[in-house]
Amino acid sequence: MFNNIPDVKLGIIAVSRDCFIVSLSENRRKAIVETYTKQYGEIFEAQTVVENEIDMLKAVEEVKTAGCNALVVFLGNFGPETPETLIAQKFDGPVMYVAAAEETGKDLINGRGDAYCGMLNCSYNLGLRKIKAFIPEYPVGTADEIAEMINEFNPVARALIGVANLKIITFGPRPQDFFACNAPIKPLYDLGVEIEENSELDLLVSYKEHADDPRIDDIVKDMAEEMGTSNPYPDLLKRMAQYELTLLDWAEKHKGSRKYVVFANKCWPAFPSQFGFEPCYVNSRLVSRGIPVACEVDIYGALSEYIGTCVSGDAVTLLDINNSVPKDLFEEDIAPKYKNYTLKDTFMGFHCGNTPMCKLAKGAIKYQLIQNRLLENGGTPDITRGTLEGDIAPGKITFYRLQSNAAGQLRSYIAQGEVLPVATRSFGGIGIFAIPEMGRFYRHVLIEKQYPHHGAVAFGHYGKALFSIFKFLGVEDVAFNQPKTMMYPTENPFA
Repeated sequence: MFNNIPDVKLGIIAVSRDCFIVSLSENRRKAIVETYTKQYGEIFEAQTVVENEIDMLKAVEEVKTAGCNALVVFLGNFGPETPETLIAQKFDGPVMYVAAAEETGKDLINGRGDAYCGMLNCSYNLGLRKIKAFIPEYPVGTADEIAEMINEFNPVARALIGVANLKIITFGPRPQDFFACNAPIKPLYDLGVEIEENSELDLLVSYKEHADDPRIDDIVKDMAEEMGTSNPYPDLLKRMAQYELTLLDWAEKHKGSRKYVVFANKCWPAFPSQFGFEPCYVNSRLVSRGIPVACEVDIYGALSEYIGTCVSGDAVTLLDINNSVPKDLFEEDIAPKYKNYTLKDTFMGFHCGNTPMCKLAKGAIKYQLIQNRLLENGGTPDITRGTLEGDIAPGKITFYRLQSNAAGQLRSYIAQGEVLPVATRSFGGIGIFAIPEMGRFYRHVLIEKQYPHHGAVAFGHYGKALFSIFKFLGVEDVAFNQPKTMMYPTENPFA
């Protein structure tokens, strides 16, 4: 587990309406805890069953004392609307509400709990009090089903706790020719995210102060071991190790009151000429430890990456939605094997070299070809070295992004697909992505809603959790790659 994302400690509180048999909620809670512990792990079981407001205060204090930072409120029967909703108001952390399904048709007198009905009153009361709570798609279930809901709540809670305790540190102004990265940051404050914006000069001064740091040799050794035989520039490692220490020390000294830190840093055109290398490989190493470093001062890209890290518990990356797959390559290498995809379902995701080694089929340190043309006239590379390049490893992916539009309104998209095990024949950290109905999604979501070219990539299918997180955060527009049978509002019906 990364040390830059929260460790979720779950608690569960059962509630009971005072005109129902309290043991109904109590016994059903015990069954959930037993099932969850056996299948998924630890959960703290509050012994207080909440029937009134005094019980509510006692139960909340119980879970707080136990160190819980995420909570399940379980309606074992109809439940008391006011006390049960005040739990979420008094508890500092994400709260999920679930309700008990009836257990048997043989006991519908004293054994009937009416939690199906109680959940309606609970949601109504939450709305009256403007209390945010997480409610699963179908929140009523047996002990086994609710244990599974709690397990699915775990990564959602981890992301919500992480965002509420996050600081995004930036270096450098957002690039002039990348206005897509220049989104308003006010919505981040609304989410509770802290921002610290710095000059590239601040970073350069700190980097120079780390010259001859005694820890550099150990990082150089670690880099060499990670790359193995894919290390054509051993002379470059000391510079990059010095930079890695600079970022890590800055994060530690500047996190302030926050627990977690990500970066959004300027990486061109001044960076290589002043630092003497490209920062991509170092960025890749930090993200592999749960500290995303977004390219080109992409603040919302950094936040998106961090949310994906919390959800997946794994490394993520940030890529350009870059280029179409050539028709001849598709027909030669993709169409014969992957008949469910059309050419328009595929594209290439690319960045200079920030995708971590663990997510590349075969990675190696190289140089930034485009910057080499610009800064070194296409000659022998020196300062443009430092990218981590290779084809991205095949497997399931989720392409997603949380973004503010120009008016300061949060919106997002999520699309699940895969990276195909097909050689890209190109340069950079790059892969051939296949997403069902990508062509329509590209036109009627990415272009129509004016999203930037950067997208975050989580390595697995995490759309369900991401959707829940974005909705909890108040994002009204959560777009996805709609199937053929579902038209986009802007789609031409005659096309």
